[in-house]
Amino acid sequence: MPTLDEKINEHFPGRVVRKDLTAKVKGNAVVPTYVLEYLLGQYCATDDEASIEKGVENVRKIINRHYVHREEAELVKSTIRDKGNYRIIDRITVALNDRRDVHEASFTNLGLRKVVISDDWVRKFPKLLTGGVWCLIDMAYFPSDERDATPWLIEKVKPIQLSNFDFEQYKQQRARFTTEEWADFLMQSIGFNPEHFGQRNKLLQLTRLIPFCERNYNLIELGPKGTGKSHIFSEFSPHGMLISGGEVTAAKLFVNNSTGQIGLVGYWDSVAFDEFAGPDKRIPKGLVDIMKNYMANQSFSRGRESMGAEASMSFIGNTKRSVAYMLKHSDLFEQLPPAYYDTAFLDRLHSYLPGWEVEIIRGEMFTQGFGFVVDYLAEVLRYMRTLDYSNAYNTYFKLDDTITTRDRVAIQKTFSGLMKVLYPHQSCTKEEVRALLEFAIESRRRVKLQLMKMDETFREREVRFAYKDLETGKRVEVFTLEELQYNLVRQMSEEEEETTTAEEQATPGKAPSAPEPEEQHIVIKENQKGISYQRLFAPYLKGATEIHLIDPYLRKFHQVKNLMEFCEMLYRIKPVGDEIRLKVFTNAESGEKQEADSLLIQVQTNLQGTGIDMDYEIEPQGTQHARSIETDTGWKILLDRGLDIFQRYDYKDAFNLANALQEERMCKGFEVTYVRV
Repeated sequence: MPTLDEKINEHFPGRVVRKDLTAKVKGNAVVPTYVLEYLLGQYCATDDEASIEKGVENVRKIINRHYVHREEAELVKSTIRDKGNYRIIDRITVALNDRRDVHEASFTNLGLRKVVISDDWVRKFPKLLTGGVWCLIDMAYFPSDERDATPWLIEKVKPIQLSNFDFEQYKQQRARFTTEEWADFLMQSIGFNPEHFGQRNKLLQLTRLIPFCERNYNLIELGPKGTGKSHIFSEFSPHGMLISGGEVTAAKLFVNNSTGQIGLVGYWDSVAFDEFAGPDKRIPKGLVDIMKNYMANQSFSRGRESMGAEASMSFIGNTKRSVAYMLKHSDLFEQLPPAYYDTAFLDRLHSYLPGWEVEIIRGEMFTQGFGFVVDYLAEVLRYMRTLDYSNAYNTYFKLDDTITTRDRVAIQKTFSGLMKVLYPHQSCTKEEVRALLEFAIESRRRVKLQLMKMDETFREREVRFAYKDLETGKRVEVFTLEELQYNLVRQMSEEEEETTTAEEQATPGKAPSAPEPEEQHIVIKENQKGISYQRLFAPYLKGATEIHLIDPYLRKFHQVKNLMEFCEMLYRIKPVGDEIRLKVFTNAESGEKQEADSLLIQVQTNLQGTGIDMDYEIEPQGTQHARSIETDTGWKILLDRGLDIFQRYDYKDAFNLANALQEERMCKGFEVTYVRV
């Protein structure tokens, strides 16, 4: 096994499972992941391949024998009747029949209604009264001659969830992992292969866990379809409820005034609204008013009585327009229903997760590694709702005094949630704390900037989303990624417009003189778009006849593909009839040299006759480290990542715009320095 999987099994034996096994046993059963992993955790919590295969077979038999498919409901009923007693796996919902003064259960797949269930089970598992719970149920059949009597009897109910866990042990074992290992472990636990995600993308995925570990946390995520927004809220935890369609009544969500029965927020840790966006949806204004009070004060009214609850709320939906369009013509909330397009409601949101940064899920992004049994992690997160890590940054940093109380609370809750997810043992470096604090500030700033566009009263008081480094005394202002990207694109567009104007005013046949490039240092954030080799390098390479490129990592296909795109850029900026000599220096281990040599020869061959005369040298691994581009015109460009600045994208998809336009690719975080030599 890979080293991380070995470490996972060593420190969390019996609490982890190989994640690809879920798909193996699921088949066509429409059953949540946590139900399957509960069973897999009983039989496959091992790294022994033979035991795993045997366990998978056992779980398959259990699912086949006890899981109720809707189309086989009558067969299951007949089996219960014939045997007199039979165990099933189904989702049951309980309601009080006040006329008969009994609780009655309804079965989602079995189709039975109004089956009397003992009050003891309802008192033990009150969530049965709201939304339904997946359970192992022992059913019995006793025919009766009494009128209106039902022959069905529920003998035993066991919700599919963990019975106990040791949080202190969890913290101790967390300390045995590095931050990178732990983040990868968590990514595998929610089903993803961490190799396909950058550091920021991992953080975006893990932010979706905050509503499960932070009380009364209000999160919104809007973005394109297919990014897995609802996956965690629908299948990750037995303590979360996903409301499909985004529409719900006040009685179901908060309290039924006629019966006094508390709604979903009283029973679930997280209530998520799927398909929340949609301008055509009609939402009762009264519901929004109750939600505003609850999101701000954790309370709601039942007549004259005020009631409290701790459920977090998540709002997830799709956007139809590009981020650039929304920033220019409207705002990032434009797709919300009119009733929710309310600044008082939106101001209650603690975080806006930029769904447009989350990649569309592809098959290869799922993991075959080990991760926590979903239900175990769900219980850990639920336990941490009682803890408060919101001030853990105070040792190193202080939020700016201009930040309002509501903004401060939002930032602290996001920070606290991320600390619980990544550092439950509260042992982390100053820079690790800084990264989480900046992400939390950015998440709230995204909300506030849109409110300022929607309502000018939010602009009356100056707010600087910044913090002070207590060690250095330096004040650091935090910006959202789309701000940085939009400003960069706008600045370049203005420069191009100025150049066009100069060309129009110039004498026909005479090219205007371009502005001289300057020495500078730039920083590109992870997930930033709008970057290309043309924008980064072209101004400094124009006029060069000899260029030396030093990049130790030009061995794999995607790396040499970057080199080819660099050559395409040189071809575009080279005057017709001129030639550029390009010398490439790279490294390779003995086992990789043949592949690298083969790929580089292909590039060299295909450049013949284009005016780009490329030659290369492959030196032993470790000979070169610093990555740079140097020209015979006196410029040297220092690259901390070489040409490998873009995150993974599906280059096999011929219709993927990122294939043709580098500007449409997400970048890795990197820095570039331009100096005269």
